[in-house]
Amino acid sequence: MTKNAGAPIILEDEPKICEYPIHPLIAGRRSILAFASTSVEPETLASLMEAARWTPSSMNEQPWSFIVATKANKPDFARLLGCLVDFNVQWAQHAPVLLLSVAKLTFESTGELNRHAFHDVGQAIANLTFQAAVSGLVVHQIAGFDVEKARREFAIPQNYEPVAAAAIGYPGNSAELPEKLRKRDASPRKRKPLTKFVFEGGWGHSADWSKYPSAEPGASMKPLDIGD
Repeated sequence: MTKNAGAPIILEDEPKICEYPIHPLIAGRRSILAFASTSVEPETLASLMEAARWTPSSMNEQPWSFIVATKANKPDFARLLGCLVDFNVQWAQHAPVLLLSVAKLTFESTGELNRHAFHDVGQAIANLTFQAAVSGLVVHQIAGFDVEKARREFAIPQNYEPVAAAAIGYPGNSAELPEKLRKRDASPRKRKPLTKFVFEGGWGHSADWSKYPSAEPGASMKPLDIGD
């Protein structure tokens, strides 16, 4: 489904069944596989990075770095695309922007291990993702890539670790995808109910206030479809 560039992406045609109210940009976010060929304006791309820049982090260390490759720079785009596993290459090659997030593993001031580095980089990507949604873009984060190849290709120092890749662009027409990818693109997201991961008083003890309001006390909960 193609939207006008710059319009917030809210996928109204997707089934969204949330246990409690959340912002439509969160409920409507999807990791789509179909991207339009439209390029991402440099100013828009810079706004995504600015959103990441203002992410909170442990000791204000800001351990994130991003390697960005756009189709305007074909050699770099091909190098980053070549780090992805084959399944991801087949759809990510159509995105106008590829990104690799990188975490600095130690604190600048002490040299000690920063065990929160990956957490903080994940927060930065979340900020970036929702700024993208406001800008009419979609971010599909990618775990399937060759970490060591990425390190070699982009000369990433040993004190830094590639975390994840991402494809960024405007949503395209899923009908143009191969059938297998089209089915995956249309599949509903499934999420665990709050009772499965929100605890109070001890591990495994679901918080009473996390129970779905329409459910009877003690009723079993099933994962809800809210549209991947």
